[in-house]
Amino acid sequence: MGQNKKTAITPTRMEDYPEWYQQVVKASDMAENSPVRGCMVIKPWGYSLWERMVAVLDGMFKKTGVKNAYFPLFIPLSFLEKEAEHVDGFAKECAVVTHHRLEAGPGGGLVPAGPLTEPLIVRPTSETIIGDSFSRWVTSYRDLPLLINQWANVVRWEMRTRTFLRTSEFLWQEGHTAHATAEEALERTRIMLDIYADFVENWLAVPVIRGVKTPSERFPGAVETFCIEAMMQDRKALQAGTSHFLGQNFAKASDIRFQGSDGVESFAWTTSWGASTRMVGGLIMTHGDDDGVIMPPKVAPAHVVLLPVFPKNADPEAILAYTRETADLLRLENYGGRPLEVEIDSRDMPGRNWDWIKKGVPLRLEMGPRDMAEDAVFMFRRDTGERCAVKRADLAKVVTETLDAIQKNLYDRALAFQKTHTCNMDDKAVFYDFFTAKNPEKPEIHGGFAMAHWCGDGACEEAIKKDLSVTIRCIPLDAPKEEGGCIFCGEKSMGRVVFSKSY
Repeated sequence: MGQNKKTAITPTRMEDYPEWYQQVVKASDMAENSPVRGCMVIKPWGYSLWERMVAVLDGMFKKTGVKNAYFPLFIPLSFLEKEAEHVDGFAKECAVVTHHRLEAGPGGGLVPAGPLTEPLIVRPTSETIIGDSFSRWVTSYRDLPLLINQWANVVRWEMRTRTFLRTSEFLWQEGHTAHATAEEALERTRIMLDIYADFVENWLAVPVIRGVKTPSERFPGAVETFCIEAMMQDRKALQAGTSHFLGQNFAKASDIRFQGSDGVESFAWTTSWGASTRMVGGLIMTHGDDDGVIMPPKVAPAHVVLLPVFPKNADPEAILAYTRETADLLRLENYGGRPLEVEIDSRDMPGRNWDWIKKGVPLRLEMGPRDMAEDAVFMFRRDTGERCAVKRADLAKVVTETLDAIQKNLYDRALAFQKTHTCNMDDKAVFYDFFTAKNPEKPEIHGGFAMAHWCGDGACEEAIKKDLSVTIRCIPLDAPKEEGGCIFCGEKSMGRVVFSKSY
């Protein structure tokens, strides 16, 4: 985060991290704000990234037997009322449809008319409407397990919004499953958590901590919520995916029953799990620098951009032909389970190079008459800025190996950052100081992940949240049993949890 060179993005991360993020989204041409407050328009470059994420995750789900379906956008109010804790958790975020047509008003404008018999909720999540279908689809143990996923949009009426990270409408997938036993449902919950962790770490190159939420942070109505938590460059946590064990709560609310092999009727055990376009924001905040986004090659909308150079007195058609030949050569190769994605930018204009730097394309290849004479190209790495000449005979091998190197470097860099800013803490004063800005007049980056003991009392958790705006992000699944004293009250604790500020 050095300040010695001119940067494409202002302010820099160090100067104003929230504004830096907004400017990166804008400069990379990934998304823009919508005329509808709190909503976003995802532009082609950003949507191509999301499409790649969808394709990979969808394949990972299907390998475990999950099938895709689609369910209504609108949910009857009475459905949400069946599960009291669930509706209470989402009530303040619900968008409600109360009329079914518009008519000319007395002042000449349009006004709602035709009140609905029952208000409809624009889905904030689909447990209740999917549960209604499950209640008809499941009658016998032979119908189980039922493994369903949908790719959809949802609406949660947010007061404070930020593109990709928290918008009133966003894109996501939500999986819903029904099982004959609690053990099967818990196993599915963990399977999906592991898929999310695998995807985020090995495709997005973002290291995560797998854990379980405290009761106050659980999904409304769940028995247990598992999550993955990632550290952004401002040292705040981002919840990148969740998987919920719902017990029989939603099955009872939706009347999902089945007859077992012994003839006894029981309620099913259900799960739900989801990840959203928030992952796009997490990718930007983990890997971006003061020149824009840096795309992990495995999910990049394009792996390589070819930039023909047109000096005076050169033959532009010959240069373009050489460029197209190079593109065709590269497109014969595969990377990350798909053909190499190659862009050609033949615009002869200032700023062309910076456009691709800001978009984060992993490799840029320049070629002009001098390169043609050597049957070569000049290659630039986005993550390190390294550059070198490469013979076309070696190009395919060099490009794929360099993409692997970029993918690994991004993960290693993010993991080193996470480890540097993760600290065991046992002293309350040190803990409070860790999460307190030293100079409020000049905001500085501070904090991180504090691994501290917690007694299990929600009152201590709430007091820390009130004092510091810090929450328990998760109880790590791989944390060793370790006796200690609660960081707030000093009472006995059996292990450390992850405290952090978060998005």
